Amino acid sequence: MKTCLVVDDSKVIRMVARKILQELDFEVEEAADGSLALEACKIKLPDGVLLDWNMPVMDGLEFLRALRSLPGGKRPIVVFCTTENDMDHIQKAIEAGANEYIMKPFDSEIIQAKFTQVGLL
Repeated sequence: MKTCLVVDDSKVIRMVARKILQELDFEVEEAADGSLALEACKIKLPDGVLLDWNMPVMDGLEFLRALRSLPGGKRPIVVFCTTENDMDHIQKAIEAGANEYIMKPFDSEIIQAKFTQVGLL
């Protein structure tokens, strides 16, 4: 079973994403900020990461850069999931190593389409 780490400071977003991902046969872990997510990745790298941008402690971009510098950290497929939709944010995310980008709000069809596109499904 593939694993996905959902990183978002909103408990509701994490809960909705967990439900969708479990229906797609993912084992799901959650983290409320980038720092907690990084600690989880140091223990066990997930197959995929669904990542928010704006979070306290460590934002999504900082987490992504730290993840990519870990041993094996280039392997997880990272999909940013955020309200930040301007080209500057998208470009920064891709340059930092994001594989794809989806906008909030999202639904099961959007997650399924993007995860299929990046090879997680």
